[in-house]
Parts: sequence; C-alpha cells; structure tokens
Amino acid sequence: MKESRNTIQRQLVLEAVKRLKSHPTADEVYREVLKTAPNISRSTVYRNLNTLSETGEILHILLPDSADCYDHRTDTHYHAHCRLCGKVTDVELPEINTLLNNLPSDSGFTYEQHSLVFIGLCQSCSHGHNS
Repeated sequence: MKESRNTIQRQLVLEAVKRLKSHPTADEVYREVLKTAPNISRSTVYRNLNTLSETGEILHILLPDSADCYDHRTDTHYHAHCRLCGKVTDVELPEINTLLNNLPSDSGFTYEQHSLVFIGLCQSCSHGHNS
C-alpha cells in the first residue's frame, strides 16, 4: 500500500510543477500541493521532487546564491536567472549542439548531462535599476 501512496503523492507533486510553469522552488511546489493534499508533509514533497528529477520527469535547476528550482520542461534548453528578483526564464540555444558534439573524447570522462544558467537582470529589474 505504501508504494501506491507514494505514486499518488509523486503524481500530485508532478502536477504541481507542471501547473506552476514558473520554475518553482521546492517551497512553492509544497504550497501548491497543499491546496489539493492538505495533509502532505514538506519532506514528502521534497523527496518526490528529488525522485522526479532523478527519473528525468522534471529538471532540477541549481542556482548560485538562491534556492534551487524545478522545471516541467525536460527538453534541452537553458535558463536565465535575475540576480535581483530571482525570476528564472527559459533560454533556447540550438547553437550549443556544435559545442556538445565537439566535447573531447580523449579525456576518459563520460558525459551524461550538463546545465547552463545565465545570471543577470530581467527586463523589469533592468529598467528599474537604470532609473
């Protein structure tokens, strides 16, 4: 019975990440799941976020000097992080495939995944910052 319960809870967490679509933090996902499952614990949500990211159903985005966030999009894309407001947006970089195809093969390292986060100011913060 426990496995079934975890599957239901995992589905609730996945649905919350997909509903939010805004690169939510673990706390934001937890608050969203509480709306439909008020008895769920924070640790259950966090554990299921880890499981979903390990299985590739969501992306776990590591952000320097900020709370990690999650992405419902699992296709190859990158992110920009505003250092003032914390907003995270998607960045499409099809040109990076050339770089990935030319990674050194003689290093003895097997490449499995990569991530890239650009840090700067979003449009709103940039305009406010210049005023």
